[in-house]
Amino acid sequence: MLFLQLFSALIFFSQGQGVVPYSLQNCVVHGKWSKRIKVLCYHQNLSQVPSDLPWNVSSLDLSENRIASLRQSDFSKLSLLQVLNVSQNQIHLIAEGTFTHTSSLKILNLTSNQLRVLSSSMFDGLGNLTVLLLRKNNIDRIEPSAFARLMKLKVIDLSSNKLRSLNALDVVFKVKSLEELHIRENNITHFTTKDNVPMWLRELDASHNPISFIDVATDALYRLLSLDLSFSGTHNHITWIIQDPCFLKGLKRLYLGGIFMTPLDILTVVQKLNCSLLEEIHLNELNLTDSDNLIEKVCLWHRNVKTLNLQGNKFESIKGIVFENCTHLWHLDLAHNRLKVVPCISFQPLNSLQSLSLANNEFTAVPNATSNIMSLKSLDLSFNQIRKIVPNDFANLKNLEHLTLAGNRITKINSDLFPDLHNLLELNLGTNLLLEISRPFSDSLGKLEKMELAGNKMSSIKKETFRNLTSLQFLSLLDNQISTIEPGAFEGLSRLQTLLLGTNKITKETLQKGIFQGVNSLVDLQLFENYISYETSEELDNPPFILLKSLKYLSLNSQRHRGLLNFPSNFLQGLESIVRIHAGNLPITDLDPATFSYTPTLQELDLSSNPINPISPALLQPGPKLTELHLNKIGLQSLDFVLHVNFSKLSILRVSGNKLNVIELKHIRALPYLTFLDLRQNPYTCSCDNQMFLSWSLHDLKTQVLYFYQYTCAFPLASKGRKLWAFHTSSCTVNHEFILFVTNTTTIILLMIVCICFRWRWQGIYAYHLLLAYIHDKRYKRMRQHTKYDYDAFVSYNTHDQEWVINELLPTLEDKYHWRLCLHHRDFEPGKCILKNIVENIYASRKTICVITRHYLESEWCSKEIQIASFRLFDEHKDVLILIFLEQIPSGSLSSYHRMRKLVKKKTYLMWPREEKEIPLFWHKLNMALKTSEGKEDEDPILSGIIPDEDQ
Repeated sequence: MLFLQLFSALIFFSQGQGVVPYSLQNCVVHGKWSKRIKVLCYHQNLSQVPSDLPWNVSSLDLSENRIASLRQSDFSKLSLLQVLNVSQNQIHLIAEGTFTHTSSLKILNLTSNQLRVLSSSMFDGLGNLTVLLLRKNNIDRIEPSAFARLMKLKVIDLSSNKLRSLNALDVVFKVKSLEELHIRENNITHFTTKDNVPMWLRELDASHNPISFIDVATDALYRLLSLDLSFSGTHNHITWIIQDPCFLKGLKRLYLGGIFMTPLDILTVVQKLNCSLLEEIHLNELNLTDSDNLIEKVCLWHRNVKTLNLQGNKFESIKGIVFENCTHLWHLDLAHNRLKVVPCISFQPLNSLQSLSLANNEFTAVPNATSNIMSLKSLDLSFNQIRKIVPNDFANLKNLEHLTLAGNRITKINSDLFPDLHNLLELNLGTNLLLEISRPFSDSLGKLEKMELAGNKMSSIKKETFRNLTSLQFLSLLDNQISTIEPGAFEGLSRLQTLLLGTNKITKETLQKGIFQGVNSLVDLQLFENYISYETSEELDNPPFILLKSLKYLSLNSQRHRGLLNFPSNFLQGLESIVRIHAGNLPITDLDPATFSYTPTLQELDLSSNPINPISPALLQPGPKLTELHLNKIGLQSLDFVLHVNFSKLSILRVSGNKLNVIELKHIRALPYLTFLDLRQNPYTCSCDNQMFLSWSLHDLKTQVLYFYQYTCAFPLASKGRKLWAFHTSSCTVNHEFILFVTNTTTIILLMIVCICFRWRWQGIYAYHLLLAYIHDKRYKRMRQHTKYDYDAFVSYNTHDQEWVINELLPTLEDKYHWRLCLHHRDFEPGKCILKNIVENIYASRKTICVITRHYLESEWCSKEIQIASFRLFDEHKDVLILIFLEQIPSGSLSSYHRMRKLVKKKTYLMWPREEKEIPLFWHKLNMALKTSEGKEDEDPILSGIIPDEDQ
């Protein structure tokens, strides 16, 4: 038993100080642990800020929880924090000094909480804050100096609160650095520049307020660039007073959408702003019609306007000369109106127009008026009732780059429809009723880079359909009914990088030889939700991807009908540049070991929701560059497959929803570069088998076990539903050490010899004297049964506590109670080895009294004395040890032998009282402890002190 006890001692005393855990409860860490990191704790039902946040957090997201208050200690250690998001909580209180230690904070998001008052000290410490978001609270009062120390604040959002007047915002207006202010939806009724509006303000959003009076009485806003008064006012009347048009001379963007004003009043205001060089005017959602004569006069008074937003009105038609004064217009938005016809000459004056939106109107054909805008680069005709396109629809639009016809009722297109669009870069024909592309697209679309054909009803793609689209880089055929693709259908697409074929009716017959001929540059191919299926796993004569040498991303997820039950062994042949393969939910039951031998560059593989358990190690052997592996819900019962694969670069492993009971050390060691490990929803065993995994998950600084604190036990049944992290591993220590001792005795002895010869010579000497003590004890055990001890107690103490021992302990025990004590400075034999003195005198004493202080725990010799006394306790099974604590000591700082003593149920702990009246009771307890029989198993409860312990 001596070697077992000595080995236990080495294990206990070799444990280092605690480290900051990487797996945070309810949080996920992004970034390298040694650098500034981002921590995400959103939507985790947290009631307070986690106390275990690491010191080097630079971005912290605590949104969507139920935190009610922010305390002074919540962020005291986060001096590097720059971004804090605590939106969508229940915060009604921010304690004084909460942000004292977060001077690096630049962005603070308190949106959607329950703050009512912004106090003078609430934001103390935020000297570098630039953005403060307080939208959707209950703020009705701001104390005078709430923002006084925010010297760099540029953006404040106080929208959707209860401030009611600009007087309540007087504090905000004193922030000299302020550039952007949002006060929308605050029930403000009056707005006047007499209220100390900040002169450096660039953007002001006062929309959605019942403003009835606006008075621009000073030049306080002469630097203002953007003014948003959308959806303001009540009952169609707002009184505007602009005493000098040049008071707003810097204004460039004016938002009046949905404002409660008549068209005539709007015209009056716009006219008064004639000193401003307005570039954007938003007149959306105003129920305007062509009879209001608004457009002509707006452009007359502001000829330099470049953006005009008329979206969401009630225009049914447009007068022929309505835009005659808008010659400098760049962007015109007429979406969401009731337009059916536009006269041919309506857009003719717009010789600078670059972007026109006629989306969500009632056109049944492409309006002829659009063909007269030769400068046009972007035309949006989506979601109308257009049924067909004719060649002259886009005549003269030689500069057009973006054409959107999505959401119409177009049934067919051919090569003659876009004869003049030589500069077109993007064509969107998605969500129409296209049945086919009857003839190949013409070379007039030679510059086209992106084509969207998703959401149609095409069943086939004919040969050479896209042969003239030599610049095409993106082609989406998603959500059609394509079952036939003729060989050579994509011929000519030499620059195509992305091809989306998901959600169609593609089968193995569709993927015939030559289907991808011509797309040698293809990088991304998506074939999810089709009908690809094979009867066997035998090799294919014509592997479908043999020509795709440049392909990097392949998606095969969720094949319909029976799914991809069998995966031909050479199905992936040709993919020599592939980086990512998604092949989840197919469901594959078996994969040939040679499957991934054709993908030497594979980095990310997703095989989730396929019943392919067990994973053959040979299957993943060809993937030495694999960095991310997803094996969720495949029925895994063990991670043994990682032991036989070179996962030297794997950084992300997701195996949630499997049948894993135990995670062993060998599995972890096989993944040296693992950063994220997702093991959620597995039936863990709460036993010593998972002791290593539990400890590693909580303390490893390199790998983060995602949401580890949510893992629950499934076995044994008595522990079902309990949290795995809460399982106490203290009961595992002895058995684990015993197993290690039995299997590694030779190794331990060699280790001890090496330690004695080199670094651990003092521990070797100590072990030697323990052995002598053991032999000495056995030799004279019978003799001591009939012989009295030389001393009643051996006193172990540190020299820093000598004064208390000599002045308090010694007089009381020897003079008052007549006990004989052994003290090292008085009773040790001079000239004899100090370790030998310790051993002999402890065994010559009936009991050992240890006087515990912080100095005692730091002393090498005191440590040896308590270890020898503990060894005697283990060996003789006698209560020979009395602990006296002269000061409060945290349980984490106590000697491991204190924990060893608890295992044999010894409870004599005495605390030196702080109050003088309790001292007599202390001496009485100590006297009774010295009288207690050595062999007695249970002590009188009056002798037992209570020492705080984390396990209790």
